[in-house]
Amino acid sequence: MADDPLDDFTAEDVTLCGRTRRVHRTGTGPAVIVIAEMPGISPKVADVARRVASIGATAVMPSLFGVDGRDPRPDNLGNLGAVTNMLGTIAKTCITREFTILATGKTSPVASWLRALAAHEHDRCGGPGVGAVGMCFTGGFALAMATDERMLAPVLSQPSLPFAVLPGRARSIDVSKPDLALVQARCARGLQVMGLRFQGDRLAPASRFAYLADLLGDAFIGIELPDDTANPDSMFPQPHSVLTEDLRDEPGQPTREAYDQVLAFFAEKLGLAPVV
Repeated sequence: MADDPLDDFTAEDVTLCGRTRRVHRTGTGPAVIVIAEMPGISPKVADVARRVASIGATAVMPSLFGVDGRDPRPDNLGNLGAVTNMLGTIAKTCITREFTILATGKTSPVASWLRALAAHEHDRCGGPGVGAVGMCFTGGFALAMATDERMLAPVLSQPSLPFAVLPGRARSIDVSKPDLALVQARCARGLQVMGLRFQGDRLAPASRFAYLADLLGDAFIGIELPDDTANPDSMFPQPHSVLTEDLRDEPGQPTREAYDQVLAFFAEKLGLAPVV
């Protein structure tokens, strides 16, 4: 692949909660917030937004980190460039204090901005509510956004925070106890939450999904894929990114079927035509 000019999106600087960020949009209909994984809005993340728009939604991509449209793969940046880009973006993000990396029982401060963005986009796009998909570093953000009644379809793809490198981090997620209690109450009233991971992914460990299932009960729709279903040409040494890098985008492939389940989830919750 190569860098994506994102020229089929409209771009706007949006100021919320005293912070201005670039937001890219495509499509029409109810809003779905597409929150990029590390190291930013890559061509494959942009393709997630395009596919969301194809079902009759407005895909909304906020720029939280990285260079918008940059292809992070080694065949574009070179091996050293790809590593430098990834680690440099993570390092810059960690020092902003907007992201909770290791701490348990805390919601990342950036979630407040994302909740405000969801409310802004609901007012702008209309519909019964909004959806969101967070990936990897941002996976838990979609859950944190579900404290707002307008969030009807939160999807957590390989949620990787807090990093499960220290004891107690694996069976947790980067959402505070008060926020989790609000989500639990909403789930008791009918909200559903979808999660995606590969079975061997240690960044989004099995114990995190078990924790979410214990917390949310039948409202948590956990999809766990065998590692051997991942894209063999992935840039990652172990399967991780279900909707992007490790997607095998062919009919009948388990990752494609999981992707279709995500789109069907958005369509059902946002009152769109069924996904065929």
